[in-house]
Amino acid sequence: MFIETETTPNPATLKFLPGEEVMYAGTREFRDEVEAATSPLAATLFDLGDVTGVFFGRDFISVTAAPGVDWSALKPQVVALLLDHFVTGTPLFTPGNAAGIAVPPEDEDFGDDPADADVVAQIRELIETRVRPAVANDGGDIVYRGFREGVVFLTMQGACAGCPSSSATLKHGIESLLKHYVPEVTEVRAA
Repeated sequence: MFIETETTPNPATLKFLPGEEVMYAGTREFRDEVEAATSPLAATLFDLGDVTGVFFGRDFISVTAAPGVDWSALKPQVVALLLDHFVTGTPLFTPGNAAGIAVPPEDEDFGDDPADADVVAQIRELIETRVRPAVANDGGDIVYRGFREGVVFLTMQGACAGCPSSSATLKHGIESLLKHYVPEVTEVRAA
């Protein structure tokens, strides 16, 4: 087995491609050891001590290193752990729980006005077909949180969450795209 590695726009994050499916559906982000306890792989990566974030995508894993960590020393350790995981066929999540399902907390969802249903449908379609694939290429994901008074609220995950260019991506990339196709959109904000 061979695991490819790609850089991301976030210098603290590398994207690892095992050449096989990681998550059958959805994505999952781990921001600390407590969250990682539901996944043997994520927990093992955090056990390295220099890892501050792990993100599972459909066919990749993004790993974020602590500030100042030298990837030349950490990368071989991460690759070894990933190889061991995929070669042995260890489950991604601890059996008997719903840890693989990422459901955002209720208070993080801004909700939508039912009168905006058509606009929201257009926004969601664009995010799903145009934005999410591009963001996944960079080792992350984007989650729609709501639309209110012309403002679209989105949350960046994985490599994109801590990326220095994430605000530019939101403002210049995603906002421009949504404004072009959905005139009701006036702004995009991080949620």
